Amino acid sequence: MNEKVKSGSRNVAIVGPYLSGKTTLLESLLFVTGAISRKGNVKDGNTVGDSAAEARDRHMSVEVSAASTEFNNTRFTFIDCPGSVEFAQETYNALIGVDAAIVVCEPISDRVLTLAPLFKFLDDWEIPHLVFVNKMDRANIHVLETLHALKAVSSRPLVAHQYPIMQGEQLTGFIDMVSEQAYQYHAGAPADLIPFPESLKAEEHIARAEMLEALANFDDHLLEELLEDIEPPQEEILNDLKLELGADLVVPVFFGVAEQDYGVRPLLEALEREAPEAAATAERRLKNIKGNTPLAQVLKTYYTPQGGKLSLVRVWRGTLTDGIVLNGMRTGGLYRLTGQQPQLVNEAGNGEIVALSRLEGIKTGDTISTDGQVKELPKAEQLAPVYALAITPEKRNDEVKLSSAIAKLLEEDPALAWEQHGDTHEVILWGQGEIHLQVALDRLRRKYNLPMSTHLPQIPYKETIRKTVESVHGRYKHQSGGHGQFGDVFLNIQPLPRGEGFNFNETIVGGVVPKQYIPGVEMGVREFLTHGPLGFPIVDVAVTLTNGSYHSVDSSEQAFKQAARLAMQTGIPQAQPTLLEPILQVRVTTPSEFTSKVLQLLSGRRGQILGYEGRNDWPGWDNVAAYLPQAEMHDFIIELRSLTLGVGSFHWEYDHLQEVPDKLAERVLLQNGNGGNGNGK
Repeated sequence: MNEKVKSGSRNVAIVGPYLSGKTTLLESLLFVTGAISRKGNVKDGNTVGDSAAEARDRHMSVEVSAASTEFNNTRFTFIDCPGSVEFAQETYNALIGVDAAIVVCEPISDRVLTLAPLFKFLDDWEIPHLVFVNKMDRANIHVLETLHALKAVSSRPLVAHQYPIMQGEQLTGFIDMVSEQAYQYHAGAPADLIPFPESLKAEEHIARAEMLEALANFDDHLLEELLEDIEPPQEEILNDLKLELGADLVVPVFFGVAEQDYGVRPLLEALEREAPEAAATAERRLKNIKGNTPLAQVLKTYYTPQGGKLSLVRVWRGTLTDGIVLNGMRTGGLYRLTGQQPQLVNEAGNGEIVALSRLEGIKTGDTISTDGQVKELPKAEQLAPVYALAITPEKRNDEVKLSSAIAKLLEEDPALAWEQHGDTHEVILWGQGEIHLQVALDRLRRKYNLPMSTHLPQIPYKETIRKTVESVHGRYKHQSGGHGQFGDVFLNIQPLPRGEGFNFNETIVGGVVPKQYIPGVEMGVREFLTHGPLGFPIVDVAVTLTNGSYHSVDSSEQAFKQAARLAMQTGIPQAQPTLLEPILQVRVTTPSEFTSKVLQLLSGRRGQILGYEGRNDWPGWDNVAAYLPQAEMHDFIIELRSLTLGVGSFHWEYDHLQEVPDKLAERVLLQNGNGGNGNGK
């Protein structure tokens, strides 16, 4: 690559739903600009964007991929982002470091809703973006219908930068809405200028008028010209497009077929002409960007088999050099990436996106600088986990290296989380969906030689009691030569209100149980509560030591501990033990048109609807609040996405414990190897 200084470099993310053709568009952009000599194919697994083994296996992007190229002496770094909602965290983390985004979609109005969360993120962060309507060779709806559907899910006005020329269902060319000149596409070559198609004049005129009216909302001079029927100069329209796009006020729309390179050159020309330069983005996003002290932010972390840890960073200020010390650590190599192919460079200036090696302890989203007192830059919000699997190494000896491997896995993919559950003692891996976790498990196997067995996480059921029992007797007497063991207690056992936990009291008078032995009684009670007669920990119980007796020689704290356990073993079954299940408070976000289906989904899973209301910050969307048993949550996200075209989401948090219905309790107890019932009868 030509290393002479380039002016006006741009970093552009390629985003959009799964199967919209983002990776194919990247391949076309690199081919048209000469960065690659031959285009790869997603199905063949040889594209730049899907170079990871997990991506090739699934024919889909599973992590962001960077590639640098040049067009008309301008350096572009494109960031290909996954389309699956399960990898949205990857996309959001990368978007905070770009100057603009290309939103790729198909010309199918029913699927346009899937763009809504992406549009909202872009607008919340004020990231300039264009729309590229791909796969126009498969279009079966009218262009204006596509534009209308897109406008319904964008809070910013969409303006058609082009009008496609179709021959049947085939895209053959386009009309540039600024110059009103028509062009015809040719495979592997730039488009040719052709006469304006008379049959499209009326439709193009309507679309162009809408474009100019949208731009006039931000330009009083243009508005005056339109009101006076004055045709604005092309330079004025292009300048308005540049200004309004750079401020994220409008969204230009382009059409094409990335597989055939149709529409790719006009898209590149528009990015060069109208998208904000890296320096302008830095000035807008970082108000006090002045100075030359190097400042960068990590957009993505990779662990590569050959090079170890690589951190993809956006340089916001100053210059990074090979071996520079950032956050107190000397970095390794400095690279530009083309997929997983690194190219060593000596330095990277303001606005570039490059990879640094050996940034140990630095995570995705972190701010890095030569100044140790630098303020952290804003980072993308962490998505809450919604799907879980319990994992166990297939080889027992691998347990010792599991935590280290998972730590690296979480550095690569911050959307993952893990825990060792205190009640079930399972190692639980959390993520954004089934495919997301399968990709993580593939990485554990491939990168760290850690094949895992998986199963659904156990539900942390609890037990409690419904009835008070008094004066439950427990005596432990054991003689084995020499000093014996003797402990004798009487306990009152009573239920507590839900959520109170455990209370231990004593009302001993006359020293019938010496004070030094009373802690042993409490210890015996607590140990018994860890595993009740139904097989689960017991909660919300009060136990009072009321009476007992001791032996001056044979009694000990250990003996009274055993006596207390015997008393609990007798008393708890008499107190009508019952099964409790964890109840989560769930807040579902859904388009309003699916709210009724979401309510049915929650009710069908034993949910208690708390209410729903429109989202103030998101017109046309609702928030639904409900209590939902944790036992009903495992595949909830899968069904929710199925009902809402993949855009429904939820947040959850533990709320309380609740009695399990009797019939369900019997089934749970049988599954856990306990033939009793939920009433302890």
